[in-house]
Amino acid sequence: MDVRLFATVFATVFVAELGDKTQLATMLYASDASHPRLTVFAASATALVVTSALGVLAGSLVAEHVNPRVIRWIAGCGFIAVGLWVLMARE
Repeated sequence: MDVRLFATVFATVFVAELGDKTQLATMLYASDASHPRLTVFAASATALVVTSALGVLAGSLVAEHVNPRVIRWIAGCGFIAVGLWVLMARE
């Protein structure tokens, strides 16, 4: 296993997931005393694993037909666009 790649992907996904809708939904379920915490954790973790697997599968399929450099450019421009949208959004 490439530890450097693992650390990079982990850090990127970890930071991206902090405070997002997924975490807020999980907190909502966990805040209900009638919901067992272990069940909430297991369901949430499983959902993240499945969505990550779908992302890897989709990335693999796209990479078969699109040059990786083009994918990087599209992803980079997408992140910049979202960042600008967030900065320019009015409250």
